[in-house]
Amino acid sequence: MKIIVPATSANLGPGFDSLGLALSLYNTIAITPASITSIQIIGEGKDNVRLKTDNIFVKIFSEILQSFDKKVECKFLFENNIPVSRGLGSSSAVIVSAIYAAYAYAKKPLDKDAMLNIAIKYENHPDNITPALFGGFNVAALQYSHKSTKNEITQNVLRITAPIPKDISAVVVVPNKSISTKLSRKALPKTYNLKDCVFNLSHSSLLTAAFLSHDWEKLRLASRDKLHQNVRMKNLPILFGLQKLSLNNGALSSTLSGSGSSFLNICYKEDSAHLCKVLQEAFPKFRVLELEFDNLGVRECKC
Repeated sequence: MKIIVPATSANLGPGFDSLGLALSLYNTIAITPASITSIQIIGEGKDNVRLKTDNIFVKIFSEILQSFDKKVECKFLFENNIPVSRGLGSSSAVIVSAIYAAYAYAKKPLDKDAMLNIAIKYENHPDNITPALFGGFNVAALQYSHKSTKNEITQNVLRITAPIPKDISAVVVVPNKSISTKLSRKALPKTYNLKDCVFNLSHSSLLTAAFLSHDWEKLRLASRDKLHQNVRMKNLPILFGLQKLSLNNGALSSTLSGSGSSFLNICYKEDSAHLCKVLQEAFPKFRVLELEFDNLGVRECKC
């Protein structure tokens, strides 16, 4: 069995912890029955010993199988293309693909909404796990409910997913330095003023409407943010110049991907090669990826 899962980009500017989309950059996981569990990693993380001794995918995969009263030994071959700790959803890709793989291995119905509400137990924010599961552009929100019998609060994810057409592309810049999600969250203000909150509410609403109506000219304005981007970008100031150069060379929007350090540029398909060239020349030490959007999400690969 072979599972493929896409990279994701979250927030998209003002949609803090709620908006995300999937990109055509993938991790694949080949799983075969074996007499003893073994792990092999190709690509990102191949030299990280912890990924072989304390592998999160294997842990979640085993936990889900145990919930189905199944226990198996497998050989796992990971081919990782999603950069680690760069704001492209590498952690969510692990969580989502492990849950999906367990369902597929146990021959259970592949109910992605059920999987989403399992995934949120491992990842508290739905903006990356949702596009990793469903592909496309996603709006996700948490719904909380209280179980009076056990005095427990549970959370479910409400989401709207829409495919992204082929007339726009992504140019993703991956810096050679990471920005810690945990540390960048700690750096954010504890309180915000009403004006900035309303600014982000209105702009994230406009951004959602632009994606659903394919009104791409609205993206430049709609992707502006006042809650988190500037604070996070100060950890790597060169990103301010990268954003300005992108917007001056055909980017419809240029936003920090998740907590960074990667940057997501959305542009018309015919402008992507030029934008890619300009950014690669200006930032030769960074990786510049010309990508499409993925509209399928995690899935079993028959290749």
